[in-house]
Amino acid sequence: MDTALGLAISMKEYGGFIPGIRAGRPTAEYLSDVLDRISWPGSLYLGLIALSPTMALVGFNSNQNSPSGGTSILITVGVGLETVKQIESQLQQRNYEGFLR
Repeated sequence: MDTALGLAISMKEYGGFIPGIRAGRPTAEYLSDVLDRISWPGSLYLGLIALSPTMALVGFNSNQNSPSGGTSILITVGVGLETVKQIESQLQQRNYEGFLR
C-alpha cells in the first residue's frame, strides 16, 4: 500500500487524477487493487512460461539438457516485441500506416 500511496500523492501534487476516484487515500486503494489484480496473474504466467521447457523435458522423459530454457524464451519474446515496436515507431515517423497492419 505504501507504493500506491506514494504514487497517489505524486499524482495529486502534479495535478493528475483517475476519473471517478477521489484524490488521496481512495486513489491509493484503487491503485493497490489494480496492481494486485495485474501482478499476481502476470507473475504466475511468467513463472509457467519459464518452467515450460523443464516440464516438457519431464513429460517426454528426456535425459538431455534443454538448449533453450524458460529465461531464453522470455528474452527472445521480449526482444522481438521491442524490435517490432521500434520498427512501428520509425514507420509512424515517416507517416506509414504500420508494420503488421
